[in-house]
Amino acid sequence: MHACRHGIQQRKASWQDGMPGDMCPILPGTNFTYKMQFKDQIGTFFYYPSIGMQRAAGAYGLISIHSRPLIPVPFDPPADDFGVLVGDWYTKDHTVLAKNLDTGKGIGRPAGLLINGKNEKDASNPPMFNVEEGKTYRFRVCNVGIKTTLNVRIQGHVLKLVEMEGSHTVQNEYDSMDVHIGQCLSFLSTANQKPGDYFFIASTRFIKGVSTITAVMRYKGSNTPPAAKLPDAPDGWAWSINQWRSFRWNLTASAARPNPQGSYHYGQINITRTIKLSPSRGKVDGKERYALNGVSHTDPETPLKLAEYFNATKGVFEYNLVTDTPPKEGTPIKVAPSVITAEHRTYIEIVFENPEKSIDTFHLDGYAFFACSMGPGLWTVESRKTYNLLDTVSRHTIQVYPRSWTAVMLTFDNAGMWNLRSNLWERYYLGEQLYVSCTSPARSLRDEYNMPDNSLRCGKVVGMPLPPPYTIA
Repeated sequence: MHACRHGIQQRKASWQDGMPGDMCPILPGTNFTYKMQFKDQIGTFFYYPSIGMQRAAGAYGLISIHSRPLIPVPFDPPADDFGVLVGDWYTKDHTVLAKNLDTGKGIGRPAGLLINGKNEKDASNPPMFNVEEGKTYRFRVCNVGIKTTLNVRIQGHVLKLVEMEGSHTVQNEYDSMDVHIGQCLSFLSTANQKPGDYFFIASTRFIKGVSTITAVMRYKGSNTPPAAKLPDAPDGWAWSINQWRSFRWNLTASAARPNPQGSYHYGQINITRTIKLSPSRGKVDGKERYALNGVSHTDPETPLKLAEYFNATKGVFEYNLVTDTPPKEGTPIKVAPSVITAEHRTYIEIVFENPEKSIDTFHLDGYAFFACSMGPGLWTVESRKTYNLLDTVSRHTIQVYPRSWTAVMLTFDNAGMWNLRSNLWERYYLGEQLYVSCTSPARSLRDEYNMPDNSLRCGKVVGMPLPPPYTIA
């Protein structure tokens, strides 16, 4: 297995990012100690296994990174801090799900939902969240599922958004919030209702046959059960898109450093390259595959990062099979390890186009990006007129609505081999992913750390001598 820390940037250290393209697998009956530095990050993240369909079996957990004591946070300390890992649930073993995909079948609809690993029966008894009247609480919510967008809400209570994937936000208030696969956010909620029990609710979005799960939030001293009627979830795509448009970066708040978030003027940087990525699906040798720009990724025996570091890429992978624009419709899908290159410290625009009838979400390891706009149909240069170039939220995961596009911008300043993937795990498993190789020509410790002493070796690099180490420039 591998353990991916979703959203943790692993600055200069993709060696231990927990993805098959960066590390050899941790074999059954063995253990491995990850060594990492949570550098220049705060906020809400999670970890999970990244090999095959293991993520469907659980083994995920919350990562909360707090600000250093001397750096102010733009809200008063909450009375308590609740982690909420919510996601869809499959009763079939992950090996069965993988076998179904390997034989051309789908994984179907989830059997239900889980909150913090508990199903509907166990999530409400005993109460999951205990509160006191008049106090304010922080809820850190992550969608750890593999298939469906979720809407979360608390019966009779308002949600004040304060943080999203490591960024402090403008503190807008909502009755409910859509949380797409792989996304995390924090909201504050004040216990300002009549003392009693209230339901915390999560329900599926954008699929037929809505699934709902509830957990109980109990006021101290309560002997009143929750009201049976649950507040309705919103309906349709437009509501979700409009909610996303209301999210704003808090320009005056500090994040991991004392300087304000808004001191980084991302909208004033010249774009040096535009990459348009469009998923497709089709049969290859009789099996269903998903692809990005016509290439369906498959993991080689030798991890990509190790092959690159040891200068042993021949026979393992070729760079840039994926081009910066999607191929013509109907182009056959090529199954191969998919690695594109990005010049170190360049500012790049990535446009995700989704031709499917269902929503997709994308994540990029190693970075945070600015999701500056989204719209229907296909992206054009004219679409840049709709970009938010001032205060869109810096984050690592973004949704792309059906038959729509989403544009993000970022500086590729983190040297390493980084996975870009769909968070819909059957699509990820079937090839809708690629790796971005960002190398520093200086081979300097300023830009990237040497391979750690505890790194595992497998494939072609077993027994090979270490290359000359990076040095201090």
